[in-house]
Amino acid sequence: MERERGLADAKAGKVRQENGRQAPGTARRLTVVQMLPALDGGGVERGTLEIAEALVRAGHRAIVISEGGRLVEELETLGAEHVELAVGRKSLTTLRYIPIVRRLLRDESVDILHLRSRLPAWIGYVAWKGLPADARPHLVTTVHGAYSPSWYSSIMTRGDRVIAVSDSIVDYIRRHYPKVDPERIVRIYRGVDPDVYRPDFRPGAAWLERFYRENPQTAGRWLLTLPGRITQIKGQMDVIEIVAGLKARGVPVHALLVGGVHPRRQEYWHKVQVAIAEKGLANDITWLGPRSDLREIMAISDVVLSLTTKPESFGRTVTEALALGRPVLGYDHGGVGEQLAAVYPAGRVPPGDIAGVTKTLMAWAREGVPPTSGEPVPYTLQRMQDETLDLYLDLTAEDTGSGYRQVKRRVET
Repeated sequence: MERERGLADAKAGKVRQENGRQAPGTARRLTVVQMLPALDGGGVERGTLEIAEALVRAGHRAIVISEGGRLVEELETLGAEHVELAVGRKSLTTLRYIPIVRRLLRDESVDILHLRSRLPAWIGYVAWKGLPADARPHLVTTVHGAYSPSWYSSIMTRGDRVIAVSDSIVDYIRRHYPKVDPERIVRIYRGVDPDVYRPDFRPGAAWLERFYRENPQTAGRWLLTLPGRITQIKGQMDVIEIVAGLKARGVPVHALLVGGVHPRRQEYWHKVQVAIAEKGLANDITWLGPRSDLREIMAISDVVLSLTTKPESFGRTVTEALALGRPVLGYDHGGVGEQLAAVYPAGRVPPGDIAGVTKTLMAWAREGVPPTSGEPVPYTLQRMQDETLDLYLDLTAEDTGSGYRQVKRRVET
């Protein structure tokens, strides 16, 4: 604990040295702390970096508290600070971080505390609650998913502002937490960079040569890609049934599974591998693991799949694929159904309808895939960053009366 306290104090001291600088074009420089379990990869983690980047670009201070991970270097390269505390570990020993976080909030005069995951949110909330009322930063929470409704999950609705990442999450909050004032709910979609994900993007010749050299089994096949971590809800078992059905009907198909396997998911991953072997699909389904070139992989795919068994709040890879002009076939529920309805209605299939997915893909393989519109997707990174920073500024304006722009995206009652 002494080592962790010392690390937090050292990081905080480094941040404190910069405290006097003013953000260009603003009344004062904000300090924003985001808390999440780790920075190993995933939508929540990527969104955290994107907001940190926007804060630094606007001249504010961005601090992230997490256990660390492979994205820390990227975060610090952006100019943000990282404080390494294992606030996402499910252990009673995690409670020891409460006074450390409280001291950081106090000593750094934090303006906004943004909580992004349930266990870190409880640590942050208790630390925040222990400060005098007039010394607390504003509290922001983001509901990234439709968590199992419970007292434990309710922590994500306790912010001064509660960000919902899609209309389906707005509905989830209203249905399961009716006491939350609708004025506190702000819907802010996740987004992608249209300069990075654009319909005319094509992987370079060197990348293509390397990919097909490493994965010769995919050459000349009708390529399906399922992005996502290897978990029970992401639909890997459904892909096995779908590929088996397509292969039995003579479709020369190959499926790619792109995503990492957490140590706690090894048993499930073993079941997936056994099912692939039992169906005789070892040469028809390839696991690529976690990849930094998912954009390139999706760009060469004939269809990108979204087969989550539970409604997702927002499908980042769905938006990325659509922004690349690639067709997406997905279960029509949650944020993914919302996105497909708005951008690619032909890609909607009833949740869990494996036979329906197989039938649709078979028709697409033989008759051609319905084209995407070619228009930019409405879910952009810049919009997400601007709306989130506007929310921060709106909250601090309530203290200072400094005339910041007001957030206009609060959900209508």
